[in-house]
Amino acid sequence: MLDPKTERLTIERARRGDRDAIAELIHAYQRPLEAFLFRMCGKHELAEDLAQEAFVRVIKSLDRFDDQYRFSTWLFTIGKRLLVNAQQKMKPTADSEVVEYRAGDARTPLAEVESVERGERIANLVEIAIGALGSPQREIVLLFHQQGWSVQRIAAELDMPEGTIKSHLFRARRRMLFAIEQSGAPNPGEVLR
Repeated sequence: MLDPKTERLTIERARRGDRDAIAELIHAYQRPLEAFLFRMCGKHELAEDLAQEAFVRVIKSLDRFDDQYRFSTWLFTIGKRLLVNAQQKMKPTADSEVVEYRAGDARTPLAEVESVERGERIANLVEIAIGALGSPQREIVLLFHQQGWSVQRIAAELDMPEGTIKSHLFRARRRMLFAIEQSGAPNPGEVLR
């Protein structure tokens, strides 16, 4: 890893298109980033792939890097977000899960099937609800609920007042509930909890 002064100078050179500076950044941070990602996921190949993707994104966005922070913090945050996204994509979905029954298991095959069916119903209702939203409400709802962003972060990212973001969230929830109710769902509240 580079000391803060060398790091700043190297980033400035990289921003001007200096390939040697870009190579220095990669050389200094590639192994630590891969090690960090490996500790998070336990898979060498995935850690290497995500580290590579993180560097591609960072190099493309160097002009947006805020010099008051450490480069490593920015890089590792991007790497962690990529890992979270990759893990979400790798999660089994309700319709592809194998239902298993073991003797002595408190779950019965019928309960497992009902659980999967309930998950599918909820997924369908969420799709209906999100489909009822236009822009920018859809984006705000997804950033808030799916990505876990705060109202403050969304406001800063979308360049809107926090009150506007809160209003969009409130109106979006009402619109989503209305869309679910119109779909004939027996208990729309289970989706919007």
